[in-house]
Amino acid sequence: METLFREGKAFSVFPYRVIYMPVDQPLNKYPVQAGFSASTRRFPHAVDRNRVKRLTRECWRLQKQGLYDVLQQHSKQLALFFIYTDKKIAPYATLHHKISVILKKLEKEVVE
Repeated sequence: METLFREGKAFSVFPYRVIYMPVDQPLNKYPVQAGFSASTRRFPHAVDRNRVKRLTRECWRLQKQGLYDVLQQHSKQLALFFIYTDKKIAPYATLHHKISVILKKLEKEVVE
């Protein structure tokens, strides 16, 4: 995790900051290791942080297969971290769309 934040590449798609890094470990069943975070400063109540992370994980779970397919075609793995940066909890539809934009961007990065 420390290596990801130190050496990984990052980009933003509001309300997310995404940090990713190719991993050189042997291929296993899951080509992506993903983490999710929401700031205590922006969401002082744990219930709000947990809701943001839960919504993000659900959006990720429903859409990750396309990225998995691209990674398996290229025999690559990724370490990936989503940081929620907005001060309010966005509606599920907005988060779903933003995660799809992020995944398309990551697919392009993997191919290059």
